[in-house]
Amino acid sequence: MTTRQLHLNGFLKAAGEYHAGWRVPGNPPDAGVNFPFLAEQVRRLEAATFDSVFLPDLLGVPDDPPAVTERVAWSNDTLEPTTVLAALSTITSRIGLVATASTSYNQPYTVARVFASLDHLSKGRAGWNVVTSLNDAEARNFGLSAHLGHAERYRRAEEFFDVVAGLWDSFDDGAVRADRVAGRFFDPAGLHRLDHHGEFFDVAGPLNIRRPPQGRPVIAQAGSSGPGRTLAARIADVVFTRALPLADAQAYYASVKQQASAFGRAPLVLPELATVVAPTRAEAEDRFAAVRDLLDPRVALADVQYWAGVDLTGLPLSAPLPPLAEGNRSTGAQAEIYAQAARDNLTIGDLVQIVTDGDGAIIGTPADVADHIEEYFTQDAADGFNVSFPWQPATLVDFTELVVPELRRRGLFRTEYTGATLRDHLGLPRPPSRYAPD
Repeated sequence: MTTRQLHLNGFLKAAGEYHAGWRVPGNPPDAGVNFPFLAEQVRRLEAATFDSVFLPDLLGVPDDPPAVTERVAWSNDTLEPTTVLAALSTITSRIGLVATASTSYNQPYTVARVFASLDHLSKGRAGWNVVTSLNDAEARNFGLSAHLGHAERYRRAEEFFDVVAGLWDSFDDGAVRADRVAGRFFDPAGLHRLDHHGEFFDVAGPLNIRRPPQGRPVIAQAGSSGPGRTLAARIADVVFTRALPLADAQAYYASVKQQASAFGRAPLVLPELATVVAPTRAEAEDRFAAVRDLLDPRVALADVQYWAGVDLTGLPLSAPLPPLAEGNRSTGAQAEIYAQAARDNLTIGDLVQIVTDGDGAIIGTPADVADHIEEYFTQDAADGFNVSFPWQPATLVDFTELVVPELRRRGLFRTEYTGATLRDHLGLPRPPSRYAPD
């Protein structure tokens, strides 16, 4: 047994993480906009004492061919995530509530106000997943013909975060006094203008809401490229990363921890983990085989093309990936795919098959999944996992009812919440205001 406790975040796509998950019977056809269904899944995660639930987001329909787009549920029919978190805050009491908001297609004042409001509504359970967005389709919804350049969007993200963090400190802790006798609502000495003037933003401030209960909401970031890792090291409390082989995961973990230590920080690293669990391996494999048959190969090919960032049109499946192109997608994910293909001598068809086969999902018994989790957790590859669910609600139910008890039996995961805020769950201190006396 270990006294160090695992952290689990629920990476919730109502239609399922697997591209054909929406076709599985039991997943409602309106899952992405069905709030009672979403709420039930979050209640299950809270009953299983997950640290948090995370709602991802895209700001447009990806530029895939119609034959692909028409076969994909997630991103084509989903609610705006911070709206959902606001509703979830009223029907949950402990689980952290994390949502994506883009630094490329928002304004800092709006994001600061929204997440401060969510932190107040939830009594200290809000988290912001900081992203720079992914594709040209998103850009065209905000008056641009193409996505911002990689270097530019990361410079913008750095400044964006600094403005938001500054706005969250607009009021000192305790500055809002509501003194009815004296007739003073707040102490003016405890209110601070930001007066930020930078490359991308001019923001006066102050924010018109008292300091969030957590001081600032928890910050998550998925840094995989060089600039992404630097951003994550400087600002993130939680780093989400792709599922990687153990040695690669250990190298990534060490790199993030080393970079963050230069900023006096130690973020938690949570790789993605997808599972299909059953009492026996044969049953788990049979369950996944039935869903695998529902995935159109064109969708799997489009997924490879999207993350590789290259046009594969007309290339035979037996061909290798074309030469690495200078693109404007997620360069970290692109580099990982090319490295994997080179290491294992994979063709385009091999990469399509990997997607079809679950892209690294653990398919087996509760003990199989717990063994994987324990190995990564105890071998300096993860502080926990960003748990995704291939189809809903079955794989989420199976994880909470089969895997979580096994993790508890091994002493790896809590049996009850011991704190009230997301920072409490993650073991993170409440940051002082920049204006607090030393």
